Amino acid sequence: LKSSGKEFGALLADCLKELGFAPSKAEPEIFMRRNDDIWEYVATYVDDLCFVVKQPEQFLDLLKGKPYEFKLKGSGPLAFHLGCGFGRDEDETLHLNPKQCVEKISETFKGMFGELPRKRESPLPPNDHPEMDTSELLEDDDVEKYLSLIGQLQWAVSLGRWDIQTASMSMSSFRAQPRIGHLDRLKRIYAYIHKFENFKIRSRVEEPDLSYLDNSTQQDWSQSVYGEHVEDLPDDMPIPLGKKVTLTHWFDANLMHDVLSGKAVTGCIHFANKTPMMWYSKKQSTTETATYGAEFCAGRSCIEQLVDLRNTFRYLGVPIHDISYVFGDNESMVNSSKFPYARPVSYTHLRAHETLRYLVCRLLLE
Repeated sequence: LKSSGKEFGALLADCLKELGFAPSKAEPEIFMRRNDDIWEYVATYVDDLCFVVKQPEQFLDLLKGKPYEFKLKGSGPLAFHLGCGFGRDEDETLHLNPKQCVEKISETFKGMFGELPRKRESPLPPNDHPEMDTSELLEDDDVEKYLSLIGQLQWAVSLGRWDIQTASMSMSSFRAQPRIGHLDRLKRIYAYIHKFENFKIRSRVEEPDLSYLDNSTQQDWSQSVYGEHVEDLPDDMPIPLGKKVTLTHWFDANLMHDVLSGKAVTGCIHFANKTPMMWYSKKQSTTETATYGAEFCAGRSCIEQLVDLRNTFRYLGVPIHDISYVFGDNESMVNSSKFPYARPVSYTHLRAHETLRYLVCRLLLE
C-alpha cells in the first residue's frame, strides 16, 4: 500500500522508544539514547537501519526476539547502506566508498551507448561554457537519456562524489532543452568518474591542528551596526557527550561561471574534525560584476549552512568547539568581513583582468 512505509516507520519508532531511544530534533529519523558517557544512535530509512551502539549484537537480539520479532537480513558490520559501500582501511579507519554506485551507472552508460565511458582526467574542460553551445538540440530519445544520466550523477553526488558536483550542477541546468554538445559533456563526466572509481571519504576523527592561526586579536564589534552579540543556543538540546568536534568550513565563488547571465557559482565544503560532512554547489541568484561581490554571496551561504550544521551537531548531543573556522581565498572580502571598519573595495580597485573579463562578457551579452 502507499502508506505501508509510513505504517512500518511508526511501528519501528514505537519499538525504539520502548528500548529507550527518542527521535532527535535535528533529524526525526535518527533515534538516540544515552548510555553512560556517550550517545547511541539508530538511523532509520523505512526498514533500513544503521546504528552505533556499545553492544550491537545484543541490540540485534532485542529486535529479533519477542515481542518485536523483526526479520533481519544483512545485519553485521557496516558494509553497504542506501546504495553506498563502507569499509575499513588497514588501520581500521572507516571509509565511505561509492564505487558500487559508479560501477552501476557505468553499466547503465554501456547499455545506452554500447561501450563503457572513456577515461578522462577532469569532469569538464578548463574554462568551459556549455551555455554558449550552439549544437543541434537532442531528439526525444536522447533527451530521455540525458535526464537519466543527470539523475544518476546527482545520486552519485549524494553518496559522496562531491568532486563532480559543480559539473553535474552546470549540466543539469540544460535539462529542458539539452543539445548534442551538452550530452557530450555528460559523457565526459562519466568518463572522469569511471577513471577515478576508487574515490573514498575517510572518517578522520582527530581534531585538526589550527594552532598556526592568530586568534590573539579580538575585534570590537560593539560600536558597529551589529552591536554586541552572542551565539543563540537552543534551550532544549541534549547534554553533549563524547569527544569534542571542531568544525571548519571552506567556500569559494567563480565569477562569470555563466557568461550569458553573468552569474557565479557558490561552492562550500564543511568538515567535522578532518572528515568532509557536507558539500554544496549552486549558481548564485544574483549577478555580481566583481569577484568581491560573488565571494560575499558565497560567504553568506557558507555561514547560513554553518549555523544549521552547528545546531544539528548540538541536537545530536555532540560537543562542538566554541569557534567555527571559516576559510575563503579573497583577501579583500575576508578583510571586510573580519574587521569592523574595513574600507570597502570600489570598482576601481578591481584587478585589471577581472575588469577586462567583465567588459568582454558585457559585450557578449549586448
